Amino acid sequence: MKRTLISATLGALALGVAGIGTAQADEIGACLITKTDTNPFFVKMKEGATAKANELGITLKSYAGKIDGDSESQVAAIETCIADGAKGILITASDTKGIVPAVTQARDAGLLVIALDTPLEPIDAADATFATDNFLAGKLIGQWAAAALGDEAGNAKIAMLDLAVSQPSVGVLRDQGFLEGFGIDLKDPSKWGDEDDPRIVGNEVTAGNEEGGRTAMENLLQKDPGINVVYTINEPSAAGAFEALKSVGRENDVLIVSVDGGCPGVQNVNEGVIGATSQQYPLLMAALGIEAIAAWAKDGTKPQNTEGKDFFDTGVSLVTDKPVDGVESIDTKEGMDKCWG
Repeated sequence: MKRTLISATLGALALGVAGIGTAQADEIGACLITKTDTNPFFVKMKEGATAKANELGITLKSYAGKIDGDSESQVAAIETCIADGAKGILITASDTKGIVPAVTQARDAGLLVIALDTPLEPIDAADATFATDNFLAGKLIGQWAAAALGDEAGNAKIAMLDLAVSQPSVGVLRDQGFLEGFGIDLKDPSKWGDEDDPRIVGNEVTAGNEEGGRTAMENLLQKDPGINVVYTINEPSAAGAFEALKSVGRENDVLIVSVDGGCPGVQNVNEGVIGATSQQYPLLMAALGIEAIAAWAKDGTKPQNTEGKDFFDTGVSLVTDKPVDGVESIDTKEGMDKCWG
């Protein structure tokens, strides 16, 4: 996504909240609920929400699960936001199905609920979703990996490092996008792990962190030491996978691909730890979410989806220093300039 487009999008949505007076804005409360407060992705999301809330005079309260997958803490946070009289909630759900009753309760109480990054199941359980096209993010790294391998893509041995056994939508979309991009037939695209392509060594979950990535990679290497392609749900898990490969002397002959495009992840692409990553823009997601809550509080306006999609697409770019024909990408210098803007 070009900066001009981002600026134009922010400017257009800002028109809808420009008429809020200071006194009225001071009465607006908003909540941000993330999966954790330690993952750099969610740290950047909180930064974007906080900056926009301060700009608009909105009172923002932030909550997070103890670990990725801690849905109980997220449900409790929703209940607190309702009790506090918040006007809206921004949430990255750990359990995209299990959170729906609590989200419904919030909407019934008059709150605007916007899913950030991770669509709920069903997606219309939230009033709106501001997100990367996660299927496209996965597809881009799959296409890149297949092109980078060339004729050897037919002989690949692929490790799939996923998020959680509950298969939240973001994890399914990235996984299935990668497989389709790589040229592997999908069975049921609403879940991962049912594919029968012999190139897939197996799926392991990582909880989206470095320790989980290391353990998952170790488990799959025991299953097949010849793995030469590693899909990872995000860059912390990619860093863990790299350490596991390094411990067995395989760090230089395995392609690792990932999704997020955070500054540390882009740096890992630059250093050769990750071959390519799909960059998303959590700061923008959160800032737009706060603007949407302000507009809702002003006159009941709800955000509109991107044309042809069932969510508002905040953009994605493939970041690599080894471009391939047929797959549009940016290099790590541009990736560092844009990381998580």
